[in-house]
Amino acid sequence: MKAKVTFIFVMLIFGSIGLFVKNIDLSSSEIALFRGAIGSLFLIGASFFVKQKFNLKTSKRNLLMLGLSGTALGFNWIFLFESYQYTTISNATLSYYFAPVFVMVLAPFLLKEKWTSKKGISIVIALIGLFLVVQPDTGLDSGSYNHLAGIAYGLLAAAFYASVILMNKFIKNLSDFETTVMQLSIASIVLFPYVGMTESMNYTGLDMQSLILIVILGIIHTGFAYLLYFSAMKKLKGQTIGVFSYIDPISAVIMAAIILHESMSAVQIVGGICILGSTLLSEITGKKSKGNDEVAA
Repeated sequence: MKAKVTFIFVMLIFGSIGLFVKNIDLSSSEIALFRGAIGSLFLIGASFFVKQKFNLKTSKRNLLMLGLSGTALGFNWIFLFESYQYTTISNATLSYYFAPVFVMVLAPFLLKEKWTSKKGISIVIALIGLFLVVQPDTGLDSGSYNHLAGIAYGLLAAAFYASVILMNKFIKNLSDFETTVMQLSIASIVLFPYVGMTESMNYTGLDMQSLILIVILGIIHTGFAYLLYFSAMKKLKGQTIGVFSYIDPISAVIMAAIILHESMSAVQIVGGICILGSTLLSEITGKKSKGNDEVAA
């Protein structure tokens, strides 16, 4: 029971990420850089206190996969944070949750998994849901938002995260903790020169609110949340983890509605239910999944 409560708490933390990112006065790439750097340093430091095994020695194949997946993770964050800037948290979250759908589509080709009728139905339902979310008569071009661009960024983020999930399948003999620490560190290393080339990197005028929020994002939403995520994941069944993971997007939509007064039309709500329902259907009817196969912000 304690593990379930912990996992729910972690999902609520992940669900609140958009609220913090929207109020940080930095570019999406800078936020991603600081999140990865602070989060990886926190986890490395925490590994000594929680006696978490951490081994840097691994195979060349693992290093290649870690390098590629770490890079993909960094750009996944950039596009997700960019999505928050262009559209509502609800739209960004729902489009981001297309990652499992991308995995379902690519898994038969990359992982030699068999197609099933239930997976096919799940993909069709998800596509219908996406169509309903982006309907032009739902106010997609109203106000200061560019919702179509925001949803496109969300789908790009989903594609990059799907690639992380697929590449993790090829990483052997490393724990989820070791894999995550290395991916976060690699994401930071890759993003540093990228940010240096695309941004001024002058933070003398950064306001206190943005500074506090970026520290919270790195420590609480990344380091602390992943630490709890792994401790709870070891005590829960794969299917339980899969079902409980939907607390993340649902809580994100609810918090955005309550705190930011974001609203969705009835058509968009139906579309959101279709997207989340499609991946939930795949979870329930499929084989038990490992924790690192889930979408975590």
